[in-house]
Amino acid sequence: MGQPTPAPNTSDWWRRGVIYQVYVRSFADGDGDGTGDLAGVRARLPYLAGLGVDALWFTPWYLSPMKDGGYDVADYRAVDPSFGTLAEAEKLIAEARELGIRTIVDIVPNHVSDQHPWFRAALDGGPERELFHFRPGRGESGELPPNDWQSEFGGPAWTRLPDGDWYLHLFAPEQPDLNWAHPAVRQEHEDILRFWFERGVAGVRIDSAALLVKDPGLPDFTDGRDPHPYVDRDELHDVYRAWRAVADEYGGIFVGEVWLPDTERFARYLRPDELHTAFNFSFMTCPWDADRLRASIDTTLAEHAPVGAPATWVLCNHDVTRTVTRYGRAGDTGFDFAAKVFGTPTDPVLGTRRARAAALLSMALPGAVYVYQGEELGLPEADIPLDRIQDPMHARSGGVDPGRDGCRVPLPWVADAAHAGFGGDPWLPQPAGWGAYAADRQDGDPGSMLALYREAIRVRSVFGDAALSWLPGPEGVLSFRRGDVTVVVNLSDSAVDLPAHTSVLLRSGSLDPDGRLPEDVAVWLR
Repeated sequence: MGQPTPAPNTSDWWRRGVIYQVYVRSFADGDGDGTGDLAGVRARLPYLAGLGVDALWFTPWYLSPMKDGGYDVADYRAVDPSFGTLAEAEKLIAEARELGIRTIVDIVPNHVSDQHPWFRAALDGGPERELFHFRPGRGESGELPPNDWQSEFGGPAWTRLPDGDWYLHLFAPEQPDLNWAHPAVRQEHEDILRFWFERGVAGVRIDSAALLVKDPGLPDFTDGRDPHPYVDRDELHDVYRAWRAVADEYGGIFVGEVWLPDTERFARYLRPDELHTAFNFSFMTCPWDADRLRASIDTTLAEHAPVGAPATWVLCNHDVTRTVTRYGRAGDTGFDFAAKVFGTPTDPVLGTRRARAAALLSMALPGAVYVYQGEELGLPEADIPLDRIQDPMHARSGGVDPGRDGCRVPLPWVADAAHAGFGGDPWLPQPAGWGAYAADRQDGDPGSMLALYREAIRVRSVFGDAALSWLPGPEGVLSFRRGDVTVVVNLSDSAVDLPAHTSVLLRSGSLDPDGRLPEDVAVWLR
């Protein structure tokens, strides 16, 4: 197996790069306190360079009370002490770049922490109150929320204060929404972007990118209201045009978390003067079904083409049930944020087989690929004991939703070490037998998930910028060409013949003795 080459020094690397998502809290613990940190990431940079990725996307490492895993930010210019220091972040950015790996930081513009200085001042009655959405309640004594909006985490999107007023939070009560109609909010975020670009980051991922702007009247939400009172407002595009101007000063890029069913509206965010890329969630939300995956691929490529933006492909992230578990369930294996039912039965052998094939499918498609930490190890979703769940989605749902902690369990690095080599006693418990997935155990094993990811990342350069063209094939089989490479993914329930070829570049599993492609196996052919 050849060695991965460093990321090319080109301005459009983001059009076809492999970006690895680092959830710092669970990646590697450098100081032994049970929480992943920047020192742990720095120590594992050689591993990431060996994997061959072009960039690292870090979930928030900012000062935070951690009421929502760091997405409740108290200071965007400071690193939380549990992760390290700003100086360590600067070293990490520089050291990664020396290895050919760029850095993407996460910005959370819709809301801040209730410990943010602005909100603390607002609670004291200062002028900062205008930077948020404070409103009197409805009802005879203001005892009812100002409108009927619901939190993304369950329950009302409003919390009442002792003075009688209510404030808006589309997520947890500890995450008050900012008022993006106020110029100070816009200026502050442009300054934050400059702060991190000046420290060498290559890009910014934008959390909940379509939710920032609200209808100033804050009307009740009713199904079919057009335009939506807080999703995908037209005024939002002015915000991102201003951000793009900032990014262009530094040669930086954006990737937006944009959840929109309307493909034309989605594409507007990718116009040449707005965001560079946005996450493609339709592919991730598909079940293991050839027709639905093909439809998602076609739709994704079609919606990106008019604006000249590259597609992005992702199988999993820090909010989603891990791929091995999702694909190992009987019946529909489509999207869910978590298992939804504790102990939902899953077949890890089937899930792993499909996850391997899905990895080759995603890496063969035109555009950029995002890999969530631990996917390259084939980690399954973990069942978290009820008394250890920390995700606010669990509490806000009244215990119905198990939350997202199952995909955030600290990584296993050394099979026979304490805590599987993560560091100290992990902040989330690792399941029994977690060491079986450890990176050191998979390193050097040509049949491991880690070896498959390393080789796929190394070999995928053969596709270049070639377009995708579908080929005829049996029902339940995806077959297409890019350049002189043919990709076949068998999602049917029986083995199929391979098309004519001169060599096998890569396969996710063994071929049958007669050279046929078994079910749930993918192959790259030349």
